[in-house]
Amino acid sequence: MGSSTINASSLGLTGTSFGLGQGINVQSVVQALTTAAQAGESVYTNEQNLYNSQISDLQSVSSLLSNLELATQTLQDPAGPLAARTTSSSNPGVLTATASSGISTGSYSVTVNSLASTSTYISLAQKDGTTSIGTGSIQYEINGKQYEIDVNAANNDTTLNSLASYINNNAASFGVTAAVINGANGATLTLTSQTSGTAGEITNMTDNLGLGLGLQNSAISSVQSSSTATVGDGSINYTIGGTNYEIDVNGDNGNETLDTLASYINTNSADLGGVSANVVTDTQGSYLTLTSSSGAITKLSDSTGLNMSSYNSEAVAGQDASLTVNGVTVPQSSNTVTGVIPGLTFSLLGASTSPVTITVSQDVTQATTAINNFVSAYNAVANAMNTEFTYTAGSSSQPPLFSDSSLEQVQSTLATDINYFIQGNNGINGLASLGINLQQDGTLSVDSATLTAALTNNAAAVQNFFQGADYVSGFGGQLYNDVNKLNDPTNGPLALDLQGIDQELQDVTKTISDFNANLLVQQQQWTAEYSQVSATLEQLPSLLQQAGSQVASTSSSTSSSSSG
Repeated sequence: MGSSTINASSLGLTGTSFGLGQGINVQSVVQALTTAAQAGESVYTNEQNLYNSQISDLQSVSSLLSNLELATQTLQDPAGPLAARTTSSSNPGVLTATASSGISTGSYSVTVNSLASTSTYISLAQKDGTTSIGTGSIQYEINGKQYEIDVNAANNDTTLNSLASYINNNAASFGVTAAVINGANGATLTLTSQTSGTAGEITNMTDNLGLGLGLQNSAISSVQSSSTATVGDGSINYTIGGTNYEIDVNGDNGNETLDTLASYINTNSADLGGVSANVVTDTQGSYLTLTSSSGAITKLSDSTGLNMSSYNSEAVAGQDASLTVNGVTVPQSSNTVTGVIPGLTFSLLGASTSPVTITVSQDVTQATTAINNFVSAYNAVANAMNTEFTYTAGSSSQPPLFSDSSLEQVQSTLATDINYFIQGNNGINGLASLGINLQQDGTLSVDSATLTAALTNNAAAVQNFFQGADYVSGFGGQLYNDVNKLNDPTNGPLALDLQGIDQELQDVTKTISDFNANLLVQQQQWTAEYSQVSATLEQLPSLLQQAGSQVASTSSSTSSSSSG
C-alpha cells in the first residue's frame, strides 16, 4: 500500500482529544488511518481510468472504420449507386419507365398502340347491397378453367354485400375479385379477373340469380311490376349486323305482357335476327331481356313503354397491350412491361400514335450522395486520429491514445490508400480528378462542380476508378480490403490492441480489488488495536489509584518496622 505521514495530529490524538479515564475515538482514528492508506490506491485507479478511456476511444475508432468500410463497399457494389440509372420520358402522360442499375444508357422510341385491360363484368342494378338476391350460382371460365360460385345460406352470401365479401375472401379459388357499387339506380356487383389481358378474359358467364351477368349483346327493358304486366302497343326496332328488325307488340300478336312477348319473340326468333327473350324477376320486379347470338344489338328504339336499351354485362373486355419499341411491335398482357429491354420496366399510361422517347442516363444524384457519404466517413476517421495525436504543451495529460501504435498503423495505411493512382482511365486517375482533395489535416474536401462534371460526362471511368474491371481491384476494393484488415475483430491491430489493454485493465482492477481487501483486513486490525488502547486509557485512573494505595500501604509498613 502507499504511505503518507501519520502522526498523533493526523490521527486526532492531540492533548485535548483524550485524557485520563476518557479513552480515544477509535472510529475516528481508524478512519484517519484508512484515508491515509487509500492515498496509495490512486495510482491504480488512475491506470484503470486510462485503460477505460483507451478502450472507449479504440471502440469509437473501430466503429468509425466500420462506417468507412460500409461506405467504401457501397462504392464497390457493381449494382450500387455508381451504376444507378435514371429515366425520363418525352410524354409521361403516356409512358414512363424505370431502369435497373448497370444497364446501358441511351434512348428508346416507344409507341403505345393500346393499353392492356382486365375483363370486368357488372350485374344488373339491385335495390341495395343488403337485400337478398336468393340462392343459386354464378358460373364462368377463365383461360379454359371453369369456376362456380355458390350462393346460399351456408356460404352466407345471399346479398350483394355478403357475396362480394365471400368472393374476395376466397379470391384464390375464384380467379376474380368483387365489389359493390352504389349508383343512382341501385347497387351493382362487379366481378374483375385477377389476370389482365386476354389470358384473363372471363367467358361463358351465366347466373341464375337474376343478376344478368350473362347478358352480352343484349337489350333490357325497364323494371315492370310483374311478368304479367301489360305492355303497350307499339314496336321494338333494332339492328344486328347491319340488318334492321322490328318486333310488333299488339293484341293481334297476343304479346301484350312480358311473358307473352318473350314467348312470341322466341317463337319467331329466326325472323327477328336470331334473338332470344327472357323475363327476369328479382326483388325490384320483372324485366325483359333480348340476347343476340349474331352480334351486338344496335340502333335500338322502342315505342311500347318498355324503354328497351342496349346492355352488355362485360363492361370491360380483357385485352393485351401493344407497344412498338424501336420499330418492333410487342404484345403484353399487362400495362407494366418488363423484359422487352433487359433492365428496363415500362409503365403504360395511355395510347398514342406518336412515339415517346425514353432516355436512360447515369443517376448523378445517387452517385454524388454515395461519394459524399464516403468522404464524410473517411473524414470522421481522420478527425478522430487528429484528436488522439494532438499534443497540448504544458498539459498534465495527453489524449488516451496519443502514442498508440495501432492508431499509427491505421493512419499510415489510410494515407497510402488515399493516394491511389491509375494510368489512363480517360483522365480519372485519382481522387483529385473527381474533385476530392486531400487537406493539410488529412481530411478530404469535395469540389462539387468537378465531381458533377465527372459523373455526368465520364461515368464509366468514375465507376472503373472505384471498382476496377473485376469490381475489387479499383480504389474502392483496395481501401475496403485494407480497412477490413485493420478492423478485423480477431486479428486486426485495433482488436489486438484492445485485447492487450483489456488484459491490463483486468490486472489493475484485480490489484485494486486486492488492495481494498487487504485494507479491510488492516481496518479490522486497527480497530482491535486501538480499541485495546482506548480501554487501557479508560482504566488508567483506577490503576493509578490502586498503585497509590499499594505505595501508601508499603510506606506505612516500613515506618512501623523502623520504630520497633
